[in-house]
Amino acid sequence: MKKKLTHFDARGQAHMVDVAAKAETHRVARASGRIRMLPATLKQILAGSAEKGDVLGVARLAAIQAAKRTSELIPLCHPLALTRIDIEFAINRKASAVECLATVETVGRTGVEMEALTAVSGGLLTIYDMCKAVDRGMCLEHIRLLEKKGGKSGHWVAKPANTAK
Repeated sequence: MKKKLTHFDARGQAHMVDVAAKAETHRVARASGRIRMLPATLKQILAGSAEKGDVLGVARLAAIQAAKRTSELIPLCHPLALTRIDIEFAINRKASAVECLATVETVGRTGVEMEALTAVSGGLLTIYDMCKAVDRGMCLEHIRLLEKKGGKSGHWVAKPANTAK
């Protein structure tokens, strides 16, 4: 069976998917990504000496806010009552990078994949914004969905990706 794009109607026009007939279920999505930077930039973040303050603390709040505001940024996303948003940052010294993992949950009729992906993007973009004065060459990369649970399609887990460099 060939899958079809759900955000287009029979005439090919974009529309918001009707989820009224879907059952409310517990839904979870996990997404990740990272931002690579100069070693000196990472050192400033870890030392807490970035000019704009606590980079990872502000980025965590930005990631949470981004998840909550996803429907305002992505035109066809449904506004959701999120029940949990967890943001974790990990330091990868070998890659000179900060990695972000977002876990987002709700009880609802549609999944939270976009909210998790938007959280990662918002958090990493905030790191860029706070550190761009010293490192404009930072690179956001490997932003992807890792896992989703709940709903009719059930449980999905991404295949491992080799992101070490």
